[in-house]
Amino acid sequence: MATFETPVFIVGGGGFGLATSMFLSNLGVPSLLIERHATPSPMPKARYLNQRTMEIFRQHGVADTIYAKALPIRHVSTTRWVTSLGGDGEHDRKVLYEMETFGGGSLSAHYKANSPCESTIYPQVRLEPLMRDHAETLPHGKLMFNCSLLSFEQDDQGVTAQVEDRGTGETHTVRARYMVAADGGKTVGPAVGVKLEGTPELIDMVTMYFRADLSAYLDNDDSFAYWMAAPGGDTGSWGTGVLGKLGPTGDRHSEEWMFHFSFKSDDPERFNEDKLIPRMRALMKIPDLQPQVLGVGHWIVQGVLADRYRFGRVFLGGDAAHRHTPTTGLGLNSAIHDAHNLAWKLALVIGGQASDALLDTYESERRPAAERNVNWALFTFSNHQLTGAAIGLVPGDPQRSRTNFEALLADSDDGESRRHRFREVMKLHNTEYQANDLEIGVQYELGALVSDGTPLPRRDPTGRHYVPSTRPGARLPHAWLQRDGKDISTQDLVPRDAFVLLTARQASPWVEAAARAAQALGVRIDVVSICDGGDVQDVRHEWRRIREVGDDGVLLVRPDQIIAWRTLQGHADPESQLKTVFRSVLRQSLQVA
Repeated sequence: MATFETPVFIVGGGGFGLATSMFLSNLGVPSLLIERHATPSPMPKARYLNQRTMEIFRQHGVADTIYAKALPIRHVSTTRWVTSLGGDGEHDRKVLYEMETFGGGSLSAHYKANSPCESTIYPQVRLEPLMRDHAETLPHGKLMFNCSLLSFEQDDQGVTAQVEDRGTGETHTVRARYMVAADGGKTVGPAVGVKLEGTPELIDMVTMYFRADLSAYLDNDDSFAYWMAAPGGDTGSWGTGVLGKLGPTGDRHSEEWMFHFSFKSDDPERFNEDKLIPRMRALMKIPDLQPQVLGVGHWIVQGVLADRYRFGRVFLGGDAAHRHTPTTGLGLNSAIHDAHNLAWKLALVIGGQASDALLDTYESERRPAAERNVNWALFTFSNHQLTGAAIGLVPGDPQRSRTNFEALLADSDDGESRRHRFREVMKLHNTEYQANDLEIGVQYELGALVSDGTPLPRRDPTGRHYVPSTRPGARLPHAWLQRDGKDISTQDLVPRDAFVLLTARQASPWVEAAARAAQALGVRIDVVSICDGGDVQDVRHEWRRIREVGDDGVLLVRPDQIIAWRTLQGHADPESQLKTVFRSVLRQSLQVA
């Protein structure tokens, strides 16, 4: 039996846990992560990584590695609703609707203007091993797989946990200042009394993860998903099934795929795996398909949110704190954003630069963001019920569904009217596949920030159109700048371990004020002047257009690229002002001279 002492103890080695380990290591904070399984999950699980997630990975040095292995945007830039992939009937193999997705096609200019990163598809079955390998190369994070949490207790100074090595049967003790629950809500959440609020169960889903060459049934290379929009199930889109591309080859020759379809919760066949392949063949109309099954997953579609994120010295994140329907792809992305928010705060508290109260802002910032995401995912999930209705699918009435389906495709005035209505309804899916503002337009209202009194900017109700903002609580907007003749993003100016003060004058009084405040507060504050003749220049005038502060104003940006404070113009005593701001952000109770 061994005893491990560590500042942070992470329970769970999925996306949230591994990200927390990586981010803490990069901030110089030791941690110990345990995971009950010896190997990562064999199922693909989440696969969409949005722009904000890739920005975070870019800051922590793994974006390029992911992009080198992930599917390029040109191969995942649309989603299709089709009658089938195979078959030779009159209505087989028809495209009913196609929508651009994730910043591809005509969406490209808007998405590229808003971020230095593209979104991408990289399934969790490959992402987690990549993150694990990367985490193990970092000096401060220790990973122990095939180890289970047996019990834990808290006191005023930390957490003491008992951990079992499932390979040897030995029991170890872990003593940590803080514990992070990254176990999907399996053990820690119930132990601390978390309440999951929302919609606990919608439908039961089955995922078939398989290898097959489907290129003979596809005539395009750019779709990431194919919805089987034809009679074949009683629950609309999910009942008739959706095929998802997994790569690693990005075009129609993708080697791996996943197929989702739903069952009623009382259907006795939902766990009969002998019936799953025949059903998948029937839904796609490929009767001779011989897939190499890599895994079968059963899961419940739900939308729930933890009532609290902090329980003393225990913090919940990822699936332990919020569980989403898969629509809009918000689950894994939200988990990475949780880790990014929590890591820098733990680092400053453990390093003595901030009080423990700073950690309260993890909940006040991330819980409202997760609530919006959970609600949005439920909303976009419900849109798929409208798809079935627009086609004319009637639950429990296969004959009527077939009649309506044939009428939709008929070469008649009635058929054209039905198709027009169908296309109008399908436009609602842009809230799922073109949700650029929802993904990158986060706006924290209460937390580790100092409000400037300006009202919250109104957000696009469709979630699509992101408008840059430098209001405190917003993500630092992206603009291309130049340093030493090379293009860099405004986000590249923010190290993962420092605050940054952005000014528009080289001789600004804020430069000396920041140096004095940093020395007095014991925190790192970098000052970057974006101006003509300076080291960083706004040659395209992109930054001037969106910065929203005058030449004498400044923006203070946190290590997680969130704006902590701004002043639109100058200040009579910039040093005193900065100290006041930092005492508020860091929740420091002592006065700083």
